[in-house]
This record gives sequence, C-alpha cells and structure tokens, in this order.
Amino acid sequence: MAEQLPHPLRSDAQDNRDRVLDAARALFSERGLDVPMRLIAREAGVGPATLYRRFPTKQTLIDEAFIDELAACRRIVEESCADTDPWRGFTSAIEGLCVLNARNQGFVNAFMSANPEADTFTEHRISLHRQLSHLAQRAKRAGALRRDFVMDDLVLVLLAGRGLSSILPSSREARARRFASLAIDAFRERGAELVAAHRPR
Repeated sequence: MAEQLPHPLRSDAQDNRDRVLDAARALFSERGLDVPMRLIAREAGVGPATLYRRFPTKQTLIDEAFIDELAACRRIVEESCADTDPWRGFTSAIEGLCVLNARNQGFVNAFMSANPEADTFTEHRISLHRQLSHLAQRAKRAGALRRDFVMDDLVLVLLAGRGLSSILPSSREARARRFASLAIDAFRERGAELVAAHRPR
C-alpha cells in the first residue's frame, strides 16, 4: 500500500491555528509562559476543545509558536537577501526585524529563559547572521552602506530595539518603523542618495 501523505489543514482549521498562535504569542509576550490555555482560547475566539485538538499540551503550543516565530524571522532575512538591490534588501531586513522584535520580543525572551539551551535558536541566529553579513558586504560594494559598518552595529540596533516591546501594542509597530528609519539613516553612506539620484535610468 502506498504511503499516505499528510493532508493540508482545511482553510477553517488553518485559520483557527493561526489565530491561536497569534493570540498565544501576544499573551506570552505580555504575561509570560504561565498564561492559562483557556485564556488563549478565548483571545483566539475558539473553544477549548478546538485548542486542545490542535495543541494537546501547552508545551506543544509554545514550541509551535516559537518555530513560527523563527520562520517569520528567516523569511524576512531570506527575502531581503534575495533582493537584487542590496541596499533596499538591507533596509528591508532592518525594518522587518525591528517590527518583528517589537511585536513578539517578550515571548522570545520568555521562551529562551525557560529553554536556555535551545540549540535551534543558536543555529538560527548563526545562519541569519551569516546571510545578513553577506548582504551588508553587497550593500557596501554598491556604495550605499557606510564603509565602517560592522555586523555588531546591526546587532546593537536590534538589541536596542527590544525596548520597544514595552510600548503599548497599539503604537508598537509605528514606533518600530520609526526606530528602523533612524537606524537606516545612520547606516547610509554619505552621498549615497545623491549618487542614486544622478544614476542613469
């Protein structure tokens, strides 16, 4: 008998899963990992039976939420690195990561404090650091990124951006985008805008 392939979730089931994960990340960010499952179900707008059918234990929910968080982070970096314009890709990565960190950093911090030896996170960080370093070199060669930039500068910006997670959720994303814009201006090579403006089209 041929091996049965897993079936994708129905659209309503996928919608329920996404809403549960979104609610879980938001509550974990604000209140830590001790949030009751029933509260997560209520915030997601699903019944407890639906929640437990997809996530039989809280640890399952925590792990899947964290995996989704890493996937979102990786997607931002990979899409930025794929941009044919390295400066545009570099700035897109900064903005995307700042917004993501501001939105869910509290959850990431809570997860890492409960799982201090999470090898998946270490591997993820090393891989994305390598990709962003390569993108930065491309942006330097294009004359758009300041020549004295080092990757520790970007790490410093992302670390500083963690403070945005303490802002009210309603204004967090706008503040994160503003913070990213200021960082991008600091990273821009002097005269790069003038060169771009006079470049033949």
